Amino acid sequence: MKQLTHYDIENKQQQFPITIVCDAIRTPENIGMCFRISESFGVEKIYFHENSPSLENRKVIKTARNTIAEIKHEFYNNFEQTIHQLKAEGNTIVGIEITDKSINIQDFNFKKHKKIVLLLGSERNGIENINLTDETIAIPMYGRNSSMNVVHSLAITLYEVTNQLNTK
Repeated sequence: MKQLTHYDIENKQQQFPITIVCDAIRTPENIGMCFRISESFGVEKIYFHENSPSLENRKVIKTARNTIAEIKHEFYNNFEQTIHQLKAEGNTIVGIEITDKSINIQDFNFKKHKKIVLLLGSERNGIENINLTDETIAIPMYGRNSSMNVVHSLAITLYEVTNQLNTK
């Protein structure tokens, strides 16, 4: 067995009808990793709040590892207006958040939605206005902790969404 390098691997490049909206994420590392993981899973576009760390931030650049130029992105200043616009464009708004109505991620049928927006809450307060979502999903956890890093939850969710969308 031999470990492969980046030069040995050719990924199947595929784009999915997935948009990410980051609701006031403030940590530069999380912004950079959001780019990196979103590009890895073929996300179409990412929206960041205008108060998020700049894309010129050294930590954002380091953690994004050359993916900033590879994925469409935009900054918004009005969260509610952005969500309403995305809904008007035919997107289903899916919050990654623990609520009393959340569906376990593996029980949620992503295939029945043509265009999906995955909504990520801030590191501290979660999703600002949870009532703007069409659905919320939760990732089952089995330890004592009831939360995880926002980008880790995004990675798990993107794996599940793309896995479902890729099956016939």
